[in-house]
Amino acid sequence: MFSAVIFDFDGTIVDTEPIHFQAFQEVLAPLGLCFSWQNYLEGFLGLDDRDAFRKGFEQAGRSLSDADLDDLIGQKGQAFARQASRVAPYPGAVELVRSISDYLPTALCSGARRGDIEPVLALLGLTGCFDAMVTADEVAASKPDPESYREAVARLQEIFPAVLAATTLAVEDTPAGIASATGAGVKVMAVTNSYPRERLAGATWIVDSLSWDELSSSFAARPACA
Repeated sequence: MFSAVIFDFDGTIVDTEPIHFQAFQEVLAPLGLCFSWQNYLEGFLGLDDRDAFRKGFEQAGRSLSDADLDDLIGQKGQAFARQASRVAPYPGAVELVRSISDYLPTALCSGARRGDIEPVLALLGLTGCFDAMVTADEVAASKPDPESYREAVARLQEIFPAVLAATTLAVEDTPAGIASATGAGVKVMAVTNSYPRERLAGATWIVDSLSWDELSSSFAARPACA
């Protein structure tokens, strides 16, 4: 049915958003720029660090130079690394990645930095499960822009020429991720880890968990859309 599968990372495979939020607070608090967890959920999920910092400063009516942005991203990465051992996978996610990577080309497409991702993949035993990886460090515009998904498809095609965007499935958890994938011509299965179903309406399929039991029952009850 699919020629490849591309997974998002934060909020899809692992429950890292509370740790990212805490890392942002640690960096922004000394600058008087803290925002609430609810504000983070409503306006920052799915953004990479660059866009998150830019949005936070914009909301506060403050300017942000490129040099200061780079410094803040570095500080936030260090704050996240100190908490990375607390990261927990979502039910079924690790098993699904391992299973799919055994028989289909598999990639990771994330708005997180590679330095935030790789230690967690090692912790979960997923290092080597992805044939290609696209992170915030490697694109000019992150989600919801389609650049990262286009790049992920292109990198898979370099290894597996039979991969097509139209027959690739993205596994996502945010409206920004859905917009990025669909903008690249990729179908999306969204999981309700971060948003309720009504916020994920742009996905081809919506499931409540990546556990095998949930996926089996969901696809049996709701056949694939055209």
